[in-house]
Amino acid sequence: MTKEQREPLIRLAKREDITGGKAWLIRVLSIVLALAAGALIILLLGHNPLEVYPSMVEGALGKPRVIRETVKRAIPLLGAALAIAPAFKMKFWNIGAEGQILAGAVAATYFGLFWADRLPQPALLLVMAVASIVVGGLWGLIPAVFKAKWGTNETLFTLMLNYIVLGYVKYLQAGPWGADLSANGYPKIPMFAANAMLPTVLGVHIGWIVVLVMTVLMFVYLKYCKGGYEIAVVGESVRTAQYAGMSVSRIVMRTMFLSGGLAGLVGFLQVSGASGSLTDNTAGGIGFTAITVAWLARLNPFVMVFIALLLGILEKGADTIQTVYTIPASAAEMLTGIILFFMLGCEFFIRYRLIFRGKGEKKHG
Repeated sequence: MTKEQREPLIRLAKREDITGGKAWLIRVLSIVLALAAGALIILLLGHNPLEVYPSMVEGALGKPRVIRETVKRAIPLLGAALAIAPAFKMKFWNIGAEGQILAGAVAATYFGLFWADRLPQPALLLVMAVASIVVGGLWGLIPAVFKAKWGTNETLFTLMLNYIVLGYVKYLQAGPWGADLSANGYPKIPMFAANAMLPTVLGVHIGWIVVLVMTVLMFVYLKYCKGGYEIAVVGESVRTAQYAGMSVSRIVMRTMFLSGGLAGLVGFLQVSGASGSLTDNTAGGIGFTAITVAWLARLNPFVMVFIALLLGILEKGADTIQTVYTIPASAAEMLTGIILFFMLGCEFFIRYRLIFRGKGEKKHG
């Protein structure tokens, strides 16, 4: 077999010298291609893209009421993205934010249901928040302990834990806490009392202030604190961290408790701010979508704010065109998915280049 035959048809090479202008050109082209691909889907559905796209923007940003709804959708996305950021920076692939959100929501719901008549609102909300952080953190700590002690695969471990806590929520919903009946006759957990609900500021629950404070604190922690420095070192090289005298196991467990705790706090914001009760849809894919937010932002907390808002606009806009143009929910979600696909794809081509068999890296940069 010749050397050319042994060489793969396509190889990946990391870009080291791409200019800022070229990177932004790739991003702009990706958005144009995304809109073009989405327009094709819209045309196949029998609608005019020049009408549907403006309707999406109008439906997400056209009135104060819909702007508030868009912000409500962005709050948990930003919070969950911030939660997984330290784990991802450490290259601990926490795919379990969905379960950690639910774990925190369960803890908050317990106090919201059974302690509402025992504590004044400020104390009750504080207890609910602390409980959600502690339980979410402990749920995130489980895979960290197994990873640190026995080297288990954190991706699979955290993913499987999602389904365990989801099953527990369904059990609570159909059993011990499911006293009420939904419109379809299925058991559901009762709504929270008024003093277990978060107050609002500018028409939106104060979760938006909480996640903005989290954004600043996470930026400071990752960039200027000793813990953030240790996370970065472990992420770059475990051996380097060990050589420098760092306890890698302790850093992994501490970071995952932080990650799970912040995700648990998002669960509290969901049940006490957005919905007023716990359901099996409380997380609703937020933990998985947050991975996209964190990845597109390159783990920069401030960039995550804009990405989360963009996804909130896309989700609210997709809901609007379902109503206005009777576009099926699956098609509206596909439209959003196409846009995200191209956004993620552009980041890939910014970081890497394709080298075809027999071609030199220098000629095809």
